[in-house]
Amino acid sequence: MAFQKPTGTQDFLPGTVEIWQHVENKAREICRNFNYKEIRTPIFEQTELFERGVGETTDVVEKEMYTFVDKGKRSMTLRPEGTAGVVRSYVENKLYGDPDLTKLFYMGPMFRYERPQAGRYRQFHQFGVEALGGTDPSLDAEIIALGYEIMKGIGLSGVRVEINSVGNAESRAAYREKLLQFLTPMKETLCKDCQSRMERNPLRVLDCKVDQEKFADAPSILDSLDEECDTHFAKVRQHLDAMGIEYAVNTRLVRGLDYYTHTAFEYKVEGIGAIDTVGGGGRYNGLVSDIGGPDQPGIGFALGLERIVLLLESQKVDLNAQAPIDLYLIGLGEAAEDMVAKLLYQLRKEGIVAEKDYQGRKMKAMMKSADRMQARFAAILGDDELEKGEVALKELATGEQRLVPIAELAQAIRQA
Repeated sequence: MAFQKPTGTQDFLPGTVEIWQHVENKAREICRNFNYKEIRTPIFEQTELFERGVGETTDVVEKEMYTFVDKGKRSMTLRPEGTAGVVRSYVENKLYGDPDLTKLFYMGPMFRYERPQAGRYRQFHQFGVEALGGTDPSLDAEIIALGYEIMKGIGLSGVRVEINSVGNAESRAAYREKLLQFLTPMKETLCKDCQSRMERNPLRVLDCKVDQEKFADAPSILDSLDEECDTHFAKVRQHLDAMGIEYAVNTRLVRGLDYYTHTAFEYKVEGIGAIDTVGGGGRYNGLVSDIGGPDQPGIGFALGLERIVLLLESQKVDLNAQAPIDLYLIGLGEAAEDMVAKLLYQLRKEGIVAEKDYQGRKMKAMMKSADRMQARFAAILGDDELEKGEVALKELATGEQRLVPIAELAQAIRQA
């Protein structure tokens, strides 16, 4: 039987993995600058966590979750997003007892049963951040700025920020009535999903990709904000202006999950077909208490790493994904080969990226292998060199060659 990877999954091979490492390392570096610390949570959790945290009326919960019954007859779900698990950990481990703000980031695989397409997979990867314990609008702006800086730092160009406010429960209740008045006359012309959402969560209708053009004249939720929400949103915009981060207000931006309050936002970059949303997030002031914790506010975002990698490729960002090695060791003769194996281990312990031949190839083939690996140097050790305690060190870019004592090889490479 010929085995193949499951539909909607990928193999990340050498040459591609290095691009992912660049993205992950840059995101980690920028998070450290913003004082966010890494958290790692389980890949599967109790199904109810996502039903309560993500929202029963969302596409994620209704259609896309990978849910199974384990041997203890408990319903478990592969995580479809990262926030619910992070908040569960925040509550379970009583991180809310820390007098300072809890600022976290995570990365890893998520799972949703969707129709695979460019940048969208059934096993996909996200990088996300969560800040819990603060309501200051400057924190909203900080979070938006952090995601923006990560994408710019990775090397993407053309990053756009769209923001909106989805208000609080009172504002949304007032807006719900206005929106229903607008939607009801066109109900029969809408897709089945929109007709269903109108009964349970009308705001989710605005997130529909099928009927989007029909909502151009929909009432704006900003007109239904109370004074508290209006002031909060104004302060967020003020802070973004002060930071010099350009953004556009999109009054139809509601995001796809039910837990958002106040600020909602998305990052967009053109380059992978009709899909231009790379990530997004928002404030979720009621989620911690919904999951069983104290009434603590939170805000965060997630970035789709597959989409970012596709965009880096489409924008032809040169990441030098094939990392060169420092040294290729060549042994000529049995005694020299034995010394090369020992020397290789010693050099690697000293931080030198080194390699040798393991296939018994001739000198010419080994030099070609060194070129393919983009080695800066080749070190040639034969019987004569071994007897003298020296090695012939050749800089492959220039062809310059010199004899170096074996004991000083690591130092010579570092100096060069």
